[in-house]
Amino acid sequence: MLSFDSIWELVKNHGGVADFYITDAARLWETYSEAQREHIYRAIQTKLATGKFVHYNPVKAFVENAPKPPRQLVMSADEYYRRYGTQANQDGWVRTFLPEQQKTIYIKN
Repeated sequence: MLSFDSIWELVKNHGGVADFYITDAARLWETYSEAQREHIYRAIQTKLATGKFVHYNPVKAFVENAPKPPRQLVMSADEYYRRYGTQANQDGWVRTFLPEQQKTIYIKN
């Protein structure tokens, strides 16, 4: 398990104002899952080792190196029908009904 102390050792001497952000950085670190922490730690470690840019503000460094959520595409039912000529799921698109809006959309992950 990666503790805050582990990531802090990695980023604290990177830039001149790191100690100013320790409280905010610790709070943010606690919001990440273990998998996200591992990802952030490895990404920052690799960037520092290879001379790539890592933000001097540890909070921004964490956010910039956190894993990105999968991108989700959305298409209206009309757009979908114009493209595919059917309402059947195609090419990874899945039909979804939104009852609160009383409309059908198509979602692709």
